[in-house]
Amino acid sequence: MKEIKAVVQPFRLAKIREAVRKIPDFPGMTICKVEGSGYHPGKPSAPGIKGELADYSAKVRLEIISPDDKVDALLAMLHEICHTGQPGDGVVWVSPVEDFIRLRMPRDAGT
Repeated sequence: MKEIKAVVQPFRLAKIREAVRKIPDFPGMTICKVEGSGYHPGKPSAPGIKGELADYSAKVRLEIISPDDKVDALLAMLHEICHTGQPGDGVVWVSPVEDFIRLRMPRDAGT
């Protein structure tokens, strides 16, 4: 299993939800409102604490625990929906998952 995390523009969320609803046995996802700032060479930084705090933009973070065989399709879907080629499109990364337990299930029932 893998964990897919993506930080993307909030206005892309509706299209992502529409796309994942079409995926058979989609494992589900968690959504968090976040703020962030990326590396933008040549962009001047505003002086002072107000400038520093205003330099962040609203994003959403998606977290998906996925079977290995669905990861490539999910990454392709996220790229297709979220990529514009502009700064601020976001980032996606994948990490291994050692164990996964659904709390509603008995421990010996598996995932």
